[in-house]
Amino acid sequence: MEASKKVNSQLLSKLATSDQHGENSPYFDGWKAYDKDPFHPTTNPNGVIQMGLAENQLSLDLVEEWIKKNPEASICNAEGVHAFKNTALFQDYHGLPEFRQAVARFMEKARGDKVRFDPDRIVMAGGATGANETLMFCLADPGDGFLVPSPYYPAFNRDLRWRTGVKLVPVTCESSNGFQITKEALEEAYENAEKANIKVKGVILSNPSNPLGTTMDRAALRTLVTFINGKQIHLVCDEIYAATVFRGPRFVGISEVAEEMAELVNLDLIHVACSLSKDMGLPGFRVGIVYSYNDAVVSCARKMSSFGLVSSQTQRLLARMLADEEFTERYLSESRRRLARRHEAFARGVGEVGIGCLESNAGVYCWMDLRGMLKEATAEGEMGLWRVIVNEVKLNVSPGSSFHCGEAGWFRVCFANMDDETLGVALKRIRRFVGGGEAAAVVKRSWQRNLKLSFSAGAVAAPRVMSPHSPMPHSPIPHSPLVRAKN
Repeated sequence: MEASKKVNSQLLSKLATSDQHGENSPYFDGWKAYDKDPFHPTTNPNGVIQMGLAENQLSLDLVEEWIKKNPEASICNAEGVHAFKNTALFQDYHGLPEFRQAVARFMEKARGDKVRFDPDRIVMAGGATGANETLMFCLADPGDGFLVPSPYYPAFNRDLRWRTGVKLVPVTCESSNGFQITKEALEEAYENAEKANIKVKGVILSNPSNPLGTTMDRAALRTLVTFINGKQIHLVCDEIYAATVFRGPRFVGISEVAEEMAELVNLDLIHVACSLSKDMGLPGFRVGIVYSYNDAVVSCARKMSSFGLVSSQTQRLLARMLADEEFTERYLSESRRRLARRHEAFARGVGEVGIGCLESNAGVYCWMDLRGMLKEATAEGEMGLWRVIVNEVKLNVSPGSSFHCGEAGWFRVCFANMDDETLGVALKRIRRFVGGGEAAAVVKRSWQRNLKLSFSAGAVAAPRVMSPHSPMPHSPIPHSPLVRAKN
């Protein structure tokens, strides 16, 4: 086996054989545990439940209903076969005009019609993964750096730096101030990068945040835009979860703030990545979008899009669907309602045994606080707890360390990729594990004996950790995931 690896390393490129893809992470290890022993309510009721996949399946029935009512939108049936030839033949990399127009309009509606998007600035990519990588290729050279909020999406290591050679410079967040951005934290991170001889080309972050499930307020976004404008570096906002904001405050996108500040800042520095993977629950369609205010970036990204185009069949179907204003309005409204209901169900369920979650208003996951269940607030303590949850409780949740979180004991738990019955089983397992009973006692003994971790029914209280029994808040939740690192 080792000899084979050595031969392959000689035959293949350094890029192909490098370990920079990011798969060597608990984030992906949890998926492997699920793949080996997947839960099924009848054929494998004791299997691992997948709570590590940030997928929005709650409103797919609405999409299916639309497809049944509009069979002519597809070329794969008798009603739409008349368009087969034109759709199957060559299309250039600009994309179908009706597709770009429909996507631009959907982006506007997802942002509350507070900003307008130019269809001519819509560039296709293979999902948000392709969109983010395309922007890195356009904006930075190998060795250049981007400041990135921590905790951040584990696959950013793959998406942003594996093939581009770009370096990520994390800025550690703290729960003590609600993971909010400060000008001082940005300056500190920038200076630290310069001391390490890394040329900073920009800041990239997700808003709404993955994994926090929070949105940035207008003041934080203005601070961010002012900072990057002063440094004359780029700002890339991954807004893949824009339409998943399920309660107030409403989502404020970077485009809205950028246009408000247009007379004061260089809009050529502002770029957006988004997709339909989370907003519409269609990750398999691989629809990613680059939107930039920089003409040169739009031109370059469009040329690069040749390597990750959206199929003409998919473009045609989605152009019809997204252009249906009545449908998109109903979908967005119902999706938000269902996400809110599911979020509340999960938060209340874990709250019954004293587990808190970070107060959030978006996304398809909770940032769950298990710090009180650690004997030691270390990465090793967190990993020990995570192994018990995956192997004994049979839940694939993602440890905070895989998101580069600077505080041990936080876990991202996805709640929208399963039906109500499966969520009920997952909550039952959590309650048995934490709340007592014979099953919990068995796990507790194993945990204490093999992992030397203590067992606690409650989590440490922290600022902005909401009680699941509190009323849904509607006051603003100022958030930014870049804060000063704790000494």
